[in-house]
Amino acid sequence: MHIREMIADAERTGQPSFSFEYFPPKTAQGVQNLYDRMERMYHFGPKFIDITWGAGGRIAELTCEMVVQAQTYFGLETCMHLTCTDMGEEKVNNALKAAYKAGCTNILALRGDPPRDKEKWEAAEGGFRYARDLVRHIRDHYGDHFDIGVAGYPEGCDDNKDEETLLDHLKEKVDMGASFIVTQMFYDVDNFLRWVDKVRARGITVPILPGIMPIATYASFMRRANHMQCKIPKEWMDKLEPVKSDDVAVREIGKTLVADMCRKILAAGLPHLHFYTMNLAQSTSMVLEELDWLPSPTRPLKQSLPWKQSLGLGRREEDVRPIFWRNRNKSYVLRTQDWDEFPNGRWGDSRSPAFGELDAYGIGLTGTNEENRKKWGSPKSIKEVASLFVNYLEKKIETLPWSESPLSNEADTIRDDLIALNKRGFLTINSQPAVNGVKSSHPVYGWGPANGYVYQKAYIELLVHPDIFPEMIKRIEANPDLTYYAVTKSGNFRTNAPSEGPNAVTWGVFPGKEIVQPTIVESVSFLAWKDEAFQLGKDWARCYEAHTPTRLLLEDMMEHWYLVNIVNNDFHQPRTIFEVLDGLTVPGLDVVPQSPEIERAQPHTNGTAPVPAAAAV
Repeated sequence: MHIREMIADAERTGQPSFSFEYFPPKTAQGVQNLYDRMERMYHFGPKFIDITWGAGGRIAELTCEMVVQAQTYFGLETCMHLTCTDMGEEKVNNALKAAYKAGCTNILALRGDPPRDKEKWEAAEGGFRYARDLVRHIRDHYGDHFDIGVAGYPEGCDDNKDEETLLDHLKEKVDMGASFIVTQMFYDVDNFLRWVDKVRARGITVPILPGIMPIATYASFMRRANHMQCKIPKEWMDKLEPVKSDDVAVREIGKTLVADMCRKILAAGLPHLHFYTMNLAQSTSMVLEELDWLPSPTRPLKQSLPWKQSLGLGRREEDVRPIFWRNRNKSYVLRTQDWDEFPNGRWGDSRSPAFGELDAYGIGLTGTNEENRKKWGSPKSIKEVASLFVNYLEKKIETLPWSESPLSNEADTIRDDLIALNKRGFLTINSQPAVNGVKSSHPVYGWGPANGYVYQKAYIELLVHPDIFPEMIKRIEANPDLTYYAVTKSGNFRTNAPSEGPNAVTWGVFPGKEIVQPTIVESVSFLAWKDEAFQLGKDWARCYEAHTPTRLLLEDMMEHWYLVNIVNNDFHQPRTIFEVLDGLTVPGLDVVPQSPEIERAQPHTNGTAPVPAAAAV
């Protein structure tokens, strides 16, 4: 979506909007941490994010990579900065091509700062001298695909303080095809509004996005203000100076000062604010909270589908997905990025070669061995593994090998049932409660257009001990409302599903539309997910030294346990899916593997692969 269209929506609806800026970190760990933060800040509800351009070399490549990540995996509408610094025409074209392939439709075209080893800015050989030339080049080669933004300077830029000349340059950039303006940071609102009036007097009518820098600490506030040579109102200094050594007090006062500034800007008729986050979340979220803009039960974050939609090229219309990747959004998108027929409203042939080889996608367990041991400890028995899952359900830890994000509030209504299952040795890696026609505006379950109703079948996915599997399946097959898929790592597959086709487990009914069925269960996708699910467990096991009790335990579970999903097709009965497992408890919960030479027990009567004697009854 073009940024000018977002601003038009805000003007039409009277609902103010906002966006965030991030920059590429210098270290690999910093990049990963920023991705995690971007995903958390996604839930604040920004209309888009932008990512600054790192001129030349690896940092420039990282900008392009971050745009791909944000668009494709996090579902964040992204604006990519692009500067003329150290950029010949070939490099510019490569960057634009990368942005296009990522599904990015917004570019912020800038001249850029001079490289550190140069006193003055110079054009690269064969490059562009001014931002207006870059704007024209983008328009000439990509037409209207990109919405093109340019910089505005309410208080002048570092090498030019003449306001009239800068306004002339701004008009030239707009005349060349720029369609919105993002300003440098400022704190003097009166001067900013005076500047806006002068911009409009020049006949420049494109949207203006004021750049807002929240206050994190006094030192950083002063450093950035001095670097940008922006005026700080005297009343701000009068309030901040006395508490400058108290970071908490500075943030509290700062959030009020910045929020009041934002209110004044909004009252003047500019409906969108652009926050310079400096890759930090707290000070920005404090301002949004002060403005009462953060999502809440009375103001839920509106989503068009019950899962995070990819904005990659060719994927914007995708509106159906197997539920197995509910907690592994990135891996699903990666595995299907080359599909000719990924689900797009009509479930095509999922036997597409898109599923491919697991290793080709690099979607195994993230984090170093040491980091993962620190997160999840060293469980030595099934009971200790189950306790880890209980800790996740109680929100004492934020992730599991099969769940990249913290547990959502959707699980609140079934949390006690899930905890009880895990305490009995059933390890739940995915679930959803039954929902019978709640409004699409519901703060937890709602999605899709207004004035609709959404429904869900109860669904659960578990890792199940082979000794308890036969009785479990017997009970499921005795209930005509329950369908299941079950498989071992080696491919021992069972199901009672009446067909290989999709079974919708989430759907919505909306005015003037056909029924939307965005989340499904079906056999071929389940078998593809099986490889990934067991691989994640194997990766977790390899975080521990060979022959240790933890590694032995986890490897044995991955080799012999079943991956099972169960759907209750009667969404009027929310607890049936748990009641069918009442009274079943996994044997040997407290047994700890003692040695790499554990003797194998006799084969089980149900014909599954044998398990270590230490884990058998």
